[in-house]
Amino acid sequence: MAHELVAEVWRGEFLESVHHGSVIALDRTGREVLTVGRPHDITYPRSSNKPIQALAMLRHGLDLQDELLALACASHSGEDFHIEGVHRILDAHGLDVNALQCTPDLPIGEDALRAHLAAGRTKAPKYMNCSGKHAAMLATCVLNGWSTHDYLDPTHPLQNAIRDTLEELAGERIGAEGVDGCGAPLFGISLTGLARAFSRLARAADGPEQRIAQAMNRYPEWVGGTDRDVTKLMRAIPGAVAKDGAEGVYAIGLPTGEAVACKIADGSSRARAVVLVAALRRLGVGAPDELATSPVLGHGRTVGAVKPSPALVG
Repeated sequence: MAHELVAEVWRGEFLESVHHGSVIALDRTGREVLTVGRPHDITYPRSSNKPIQALAMLRHGLDLQDELLALACASHSGEDFHIEGVHRILDAHGLDVNALQCTPDLPIGEDALRAHLAAGRTKAPKYMNCSGKHAAMLATCVLNGWSTHDYLDPTHPLQNAIRDTLEELAGERIGAEGVDGCGAPLFGISLTGLARAFSRLARAADGPEQRIAQAMNRYPEWVGGTDRDVTKLMRAIPGAVAKDGAEGVYAIGLPTGEAVACKIADGSSRARAVVLVAALRRLGVGAPDELATSPVLGHGRTVGAVKPSPALVG
């Protein structure tokens, strides 16, 4: 994949490092307004897939509402309310926490991790950032009479439903298959297809797509965490549906139809919000100034910044 320069890391007046990647920005008609790198090539969306996975579950009878639906779309920070939400989903469908098959892990939020370790807790599936999605997957299986012990099998009816839904919203066939960090099947599409899918979700006027969009935008702290950039994005942009993903992936859709998807080639997360915001501004969309750059620290204070490349600023 031939990525292009998308971000620069400045320490004072010195260009210390750079990030390459690919970006696609679509206007409200679906026209490609900005194309950087190779956004038409296949990549793994990682957790940016979660809203589409949740949509497949709603289409097959899952009836989560409000913050719990947002949690089903989340890579949560592991704060207490997130973990309580996971238990609420499981309890409502007669499931035990031991049914979760996501990878045992620690909270990813800095404050949540500190509190977790101070309490003497260890790794467990429910603390894994994908546990809301896994709880929702199990609930969907219960509602449909599907087996729960093998819900992560790529041939399971649940995963077939997710595969079909992703292809429908992306407008393309899945080009690669693997295993995500949480153990769930992972389906590869292009960044362009990912942007199309987020546009479909964000501009939906009714149906399960609208339910997903409303839940995520109204309860963004359940999608990320109290101080996460994905939370700040959705708080700042009315109706926006945004989701970060591992290995430098980010996607956002707006209720007017515009959408952006990006991938940082080296997998770093520090440049992805900066790149996403720059692409949004190329679309004429206002985005939080605090996410337009990312601080570079020296001895605990800001001495520079991660900035979008000239190709993105225009």
